[in-house]
Amino acid sequence: MIEAPLINARKTRGRPFKKGNPGRPVGSRNKATIAAEMLLDGETEALTRKAIELAMAGDTVALRLCLERIIPARRDRPIKFRIPEQATGNDVADAMHNVLSEVAAGHMTPSEGQSVAAVVEGWRRAKEFGELEDRLTVLERVG
Repeated sequence: MIEAPLINARKTRGRPFKKGNPGRPVGSRNKATIAAEMLLDGETEALTRKAIELAMAGDTVALRLCLERIIPARRDRPIKFRIPEQATGNDVADAMHNVLSEVAAGHMTPSEGQSVAAVVEGWRRAKEFGELEDRLTVLERVG
């Protein structure tokens, strides 16, 4: 009876589990989180007051906690720049140079510059694709 494990191995090989994700259901919550919320329910005002008192007394952790609630984390800001309707390759190069200049002057953070440069690069690729499509259309008409 040595062959019984081999037969079983052949049956389960490749897909031993059911299809799909049998994990936690969508929208379900962690039991520890629910328990903590129940304990803190009704104590929000007292806890907030205590954090403020600790911060005012010089507790740097409490101070950071309070400031993070007052001043939210910095998010992307809108950046205005001009893109010409009809542009040449030199215009794209000029746009990239302008982004670099803005970062160098401190008017834009490096991450903002990187994001804007990615937008300019996408614009360049779309423009290049449009030009290739136009050339192909002309060649198809001639040929």
